[in-house]
Amino acid sequence: MFDFVVKYLGCLKHVPLLPHVFESWLKINSLIFNKKVLDYIDDIESEVLSWKNTSLQIHPYGGIQFNFNKRELGHIHGNGLLDIRFSRRIKSGLIKERKAVPHHIFKNSGWVSFKIQTEEDKVSAIELLRNSYLLQSQRGF
Repeated sequence: MFDFVVKYLGCLKHVPLLPHVFESWLKINSLIFNKKVLDYIDDIESEVLSWKNTSLQIHPYGGIQFNFNKRELGHIHGNGLLDIRFSRRIKSGLIKERKAVPHHIFKNSGWVSFKIQTEEDKVSAIELLRNSYLLQSQRGF
C-alpha cells in the first residue's frame, strides 16, 4: 500500500497535513499488524538522541526526522521504512553489500531505504544511521 500511494499519489504530499494523516495511518497499521515495529522505532529514536548534537523533528512528508547539527541524517516512517542520505559511492557499496536498497523515490541520488521488521533490522538501521552521523560529523556539519 505504501509503495502504491508514494508511486501513484505522491503529488498529494504537497497538500497541507495530508502526509501527516497518511503517516498516522501507517502507524495505526503497524500497531495492528506488527506492533514491534513501533517499539523498534522508539529504540532507534532513543539511540540516535544519545549521540552528541542530534535532535528529532517531524519530517515534512511524514515520519520522524533525525538531525545532526540541524541537518538531516535520515527519517523513518511509521511502517518502519528508514531513508538515509549518503554519497552515491557509499550508496552503491551499501546496495552491493545488501545493507540497503535504492530509495523508493529518488533512485538516482545518494538516498537509500531500509525496511525495519525485526530486532536484527533495528540493529542494522542504527548502524546505518551511525555511519551517516559519523560521516557528517567528520565533515564538520
